[in-house]
Amino acid sequence: MPKIVHKICCGIDVHKSFVVACIAKTDKNLVTTYSKAMRFSTFTNDLRRLAKWLSDNDCKEVCMESTGKYWIPVWNVLEHTCDCVLMHPKYAKAIKGKKTDKRDANEKIQAAVDGEICAEQAEKLRIIRSHMASLTECKANLESAILNVAEKFLPQINLVSTVPGIKDFSAVAIIGEIGADMSVFETSRHLCSWAGLTPQNDQSAGKKKTTRISRAGQYIKPLLVQCALAAVKSKKNPEISNRYNAIKKRRGHKKAIIAIARMLLTAIYNILKKNEPYNAELYRKSNLPPVQREVTVEQAIFIIQRQGYLVTNST
Repeated sequence: MPKIVHKICCGIDVHKSFVVACIAKTDKNLVTTYSKAMRFSTFTNDLRRLAKWLSDNDCKEVCMESTGKYWIPVWNVLEHTCDCVLMHPKYAKAIKGKKTDKRDANEKIQAAVDGEICAEQAEKLRIIRSHMASLTECKANLESAILNVAEKFLPQINLVSTVPGIKDFSAVAIIGEIGADMSVFETSRHLCSWAGLTPQNDQSAGKKKTTRISRAGQYIKPLLVQCALAAVKSKKNPEISNRYNAIKKRRGHKKAIIAIARMLLTAIYNILKKNEPYNAELYRKSNLPPVQREVTVEQAIFIIQRQGYLVTNST
């Protein structure tokens, strides 16, 4: 039988947004009873309620279980009225019962700003806030410098911004990579190849060895992939999400996203070349089969040969 060291004590499981506390009381017959587990948020006002709950139960011995730094605000509130001990979960004996680490979405501003910290912690927070303010100022200055340079390309940036998944600085970054003059690229395929979005055509003896994309487009390719990821999630552009889902079934997610990125870059090429905004109807019409489909004899022979048949001239 284990030795009873503290007749009244409390164990606290500390999480990011809440804590769960349970008080153990041992009577003169050495029978230990456990109170119903109480849950408190990590806002200071609720932690004060935890301290009062411990005081009402004559509990001054507290053991906290925490792996990160979430125990600090709990310690700051309880150390005035309790003897606190911090333990790693690895060395704390688990009590049978339901797990309490469910996520809680409650983060109110009024409660969050109320806190108890020492002078050293306050100074640390002041340094951190000063650093954050400096970063915010640097970001604003950098954005201002970029917009000043990009101002002369504002008409082209506005056109590119009509493409799904591309907004604000994404359009500026794309113009900065490919330029506004599409005459330097013979076709949209040349642009996609330059950006590293075109599959390789590595064949030998009629068999494809690889269809991987090249390593070109070190900066624009990741940007277009991020835009493609945003575009496929948009419900406003079913022509893109439908194409993504169709390719994903056959080739998988990664190749489908690359195909959508190539689709967006092709749209950008034509938009800048024709000086027209994005037109979703063009893509929707392209997915519809023609009413009548006629092929010439030469095209029919070519189709049959593609299927592996040998066609000979009987004349």
